[in-house]
Amino acid sequence: MFLGEFTHTIDNKGRLTIPAKFRGELAAGLVVTRGFDQNLMLFTLEGWQELADRIAQRPLADEDVRAFRRRVFSGAVDLEPDRQGRILLPPYLREFAAIEGDVVIAGMYNYVELWSATAWEAVRDSINDSSDAARWEDLGV
Repeated sequence: MFLGEFTHTIDNKGRLTIPAKFRGELAAGLVVTRGFDQNLMLFTLEGWQELADRIAQRPLADEDVRAFRRRVFSGAVDLEPDRQGRILLPPYLREFAAIEGDVVIAGMYNYVELWSATAWEAVRDSINDSSDAARWEDLGV
């Protein structure tokens, strides 16, 4: 389970240190792909397989399904953390999420989101705006 928010610095080679709290679940490997909000999504191998299986069951004749497959699978890379718990994010993913310098690593229960610190600040401000809380009424929580 991935919970919490951490800020780490990506080095000039594109290596990002995974929080120690997450390393055990990711030691065997992980998959990173494009997110939906100019961020990246990081999955355990098991979590990725579950998502991939659900996507693969959708009909290829559906144009939206094909577009979704292209977005998720073409952007994906499988990685293994090194001995220091770092992963090497490819340039195309760093560019997509505008990641350089400080990176926010946010646990989302069954996956992790990676954000540029600037983009995360805007997202956090948006979700912390109590006047907008009515949009969550239909979630049933």
